[in-house]
Amino acid sequence: MSASLVRRGLELLDAPGPRVKAAPGLQQGRDAGRRRKRRRMLEPAGNKTTVKGRVVKSAIEEYHKKKAVNHLRENLKYMLKGRIVANKDITEQVLAQNRGRKSKDQPPKKAAKKKPEGTVFTEEDFRKFEREYFGRP
Repeated sequence: MSASLVRRGLELLDAPGPRVKAAPGLQQGRDAGRRRKRRRMLEPAGNKTTVKGRVVKSAIEEYHKKKAVNHLRENLKYMLKGRIVANKDITEQVLAQNRGRKSKDQPPKKAAKKKPEGTVFTEEDFRKFEREYFGRP
């Protein structure tokens, strides 16, 4: 227990009524130190929480120090400054490593584009080829 808690407990136990005094000879020796301590306890003491050399800061200054700062402009300048684009294969690898194994984490499968069925050559191309190859008009 700390000394301050003991003192407070003693204050609570002291009766507010008239006190019975002991003989003057006995009181001088033992109780002199206690009396001084009790007098110091009852007197209003100065502010003991302050530290030497400490300057009291204003609340407005503290507020301005701790106020949130908007870094949007600086961040945009930094991000737009560099124009290096990563290789697409490396980007895909990084994304694949960071992706989870669950189906909800997987990207949707891309359907392969179907080429229209048919020939590249037209009817006129076949006729031209026939004339050149077989010699027919």
